[in-house]
Amino acid sequence: MGLTPLFAGVAVAAGCVGAAFALLDLSSPLRAPLVLFFLLAAPGFALSPWLRGLDTWARVVACGSGALVVDLVVAQSMLALHVWSIRGGVAAVGALSVLVFLSALARRRRHRAPR
Repeated sequence: MGLTPLFAGVAVAAGCVGAAFALLDLSSPLRAPLVLFFLLAAPGFALSPWLRGLDTWARVVACGSGALVVDLVVAQSMLALHVWSIRGGVAAVGALSVLVFLSALARRRRHRAPR
């Protein structure tokens, strides 16, 4: 079966803990690395279903680049609107990631449905 599902589960758990640390304003030495992991992993995993046609390494690079773009657009938008906060940034990146992932699922479901 392999270790891929185990690594995926650990990654999801680490991202959720990082988001919880930021949103609940909890203090921990692991807060910074886990929040950073969430900010890179959540948009990257959300973009992954859109890039199924690429080989593995091209997909990793594209998802990582896309995650950085999402983070930078959220940060720039919040700074331009004078509403910057750590909690708001994490919430906005999480919300955008969920929307991107759900749009990929909806697209896949629409193409599978019998006509």
